Amino acid sequence: MLYWSCLALAIALEIAGTTSMKLSQGFTRPLPSVLLFVFYALSFALMTVAVKRIDMSVSYAIWSGAGTAVITLIGVYAFGETLSAVQIASIALIIAGVIGLRAGAL
Repeated sequence: MLYWSCLALAIALEIAGTTSMKLSQGFTRPLPSVLLFVFYALSFALMTVAVKRIDMSVSYAIWSGAGTAVITLIGVYAFGETLSAVQIASIALIIAGVIGLRAGAL
């Protein structure tokens, strides 16, 4: 359970890092620029713990897939980005792929 908790926290920190990337406005804003590196460093550290017991293919797919899906929603709702039907379908395929990798590892 510890490893899955580390993975969940790694995902949350990756999302925070990516959001900080947007908020840094090309490294012109100091606080989000620093937080970007802090969040990603902590995310990678927790991923290192998670892959001790969770297959790397599964943990990375969940980490990147969940991050992609949530960042897409943040982009739409917080930053006014558009979302097309093709993009929605593509995210659904990412999620299906993550589920498939996890199911195949059981």
